[in-house]
Amino acid sequence: LVTGGAGFIGGTLIRRLLRDTDIQIFNIDKLGFASDLTGIKLFLNDSPENVDKYHFVKLNLLNLEKTQQVIKKIDPDMVFHLAAESHVDRSITEPNQFVDNNVIGTLNLLESIRAHWQMLSSHRKNNFRLLHISTDEVFGSIDNKELFSEKSSYRPRSPYSASKAASDHLVQSWNHTYEIPTLITHCSNNFGPWQFPEKLIPKIIFNGYANKSIPIYGDGENIRDWIYVEDHVDALIQVIIKGEIGSSYCIGSEELKTNNQISDKIFNLLDRLNEKNSPHSKLKK
Repeated sequence: LVTGGAGFIGGTLIRRLLRDTDIQIFNIDKLGFASDLTGIKLFLNDSPENVDKYHFVKLNLLNLEKTQQVIKKIDPDMVFHLAAESHVDRSITEPNQFVDNNVIGTLNLLESIRAHWQMLSSHRKNNFRLLHISTDEVFGSIDNKELFSEKSSYRPRSPYSASKAASDHLVQSWNHTYEIPTLITHCSNNFGPWQFPEKLIPKIIFNGYANKSIPIYGDGENIRDWIYVEDHVDALIQVIIKGEIGSSYCIGSEELKTNNQISDKIFNLLDRLNEKNSPHSKLKK
């Protein structure tokens, strides 16, 4: 089971699992504003032998009764929980929506999984895993170019990161209280194909090509670690197979860049590819 499989990272994970495994994959997604199933559909069109392995269920995890019914019907052995609101700017203007989806949605999933897990045989219980995909933003901002680690303290700085921190704590407590076999990952900033255009790198590219102003938060010196989405998926698969139950794992590439460095790198590429609008750096605001 993959929740949020119509999202950027979830869709990449599903395509990988379809390509490299023979398991039955169920994708639960409410199909919100940032959802896009195009990448999965194109993949299945190109590899029709995988069609029978993929199943989509439209579901909002805020509906507890329906979530319980769907989990019972799917009867999963592994769960990748990626369903979440993840756009920081939107969390500032719509914090309630982030608390609802990221906290209450996770609570409803955990309770549905708990009912499911209690009914499993001992063998299936021993092999069951729920991997909660979180973010390194729960640790706050990177200072002095020191990377986050599994020992970093929680310091959320936005409604988005606060809601993800809360969902982390729920997952941890369901492991300790009810012994649900859970794992948590905290990944750095992702980029790659099919990313929603509001995110930094695609926004710079789209706006640059359209000769529109490119908004950079603050002075552009915010430091993040950037990782290619396929590398993130590599790590998720390793964690759910080899991770120690109840543990959290940080995922990153050790590629610390400021927003200014990222934008300047893209501007240089755009100047070469779209000379008539160069220098693209003039669009930065």
